[in-house]
Amino acid sequence: MTLMLAILGVNVIAFLAFGWDKRCAERRMRRIPENTLLGLALFGGAAGALVGQQLFRHKTRKQPFAALLWCAVAINVAALAIWLSPDMRVQFGF
Repeated sequence: MTLMLAILGVNVIAFLAFGWDKRCAERRMRRIPENTLLGLALFGGAAGALVGQQLFRHKTRKQPFAALLWCAVAINVAALAIWLSPDMRVQFGF
């Protein structure tokens, strides 16, 4: 349960970070580093980052950022598939 809440929290933070960075870009303010945005996506926030990227139309064409974000999405999906696999569920008592 706490793991699910942590993942939800990271996704919300990633989503908000994309929105904030877009706002900062439009106003020529100090930006959130790309490594921070990608790190949030990699460590469980890929869904929030991807939704934020598309909703705010932010960093959708910038390469290699867009490709790296999709790599983070793939890693998140693979981790989720492993976590939900029957062997993992039995091993951890889910």
